[in-house]
Amino acid sequence: MGSIVYALCTITSFICAMLLMRRYSVERHRLLLWSGLCFCGLALNNALLFADYALVPDVSLAIGRSLVAALSMLLLLIGLIWDAD
Repeated sequence: MGSIVYALCTITSFICAMLLMRRYSVERHRLLLWSGLCFCGLALNNALLFADYALVPDVSLAIGRSLVAALSMLLLLIGLIWDAD
């Protein structure tokens, strides 16, 4: 059951990333770009989480997952600070 939830979270964050990037290509608001890049990182984080717990449970991917999550949050933080006008 947990694997299904991890897979659905991965799909959901990937769809959010696609929608944000598609909207950015139309409107060219930089905050949409930063949010889309953040959700791309979160989708990668969720994919690593799925791989960590469902595909290779004997290998820990916790450091990689934490690094990807921190970098994607940093992208969003940079976007929020840079576009705070």
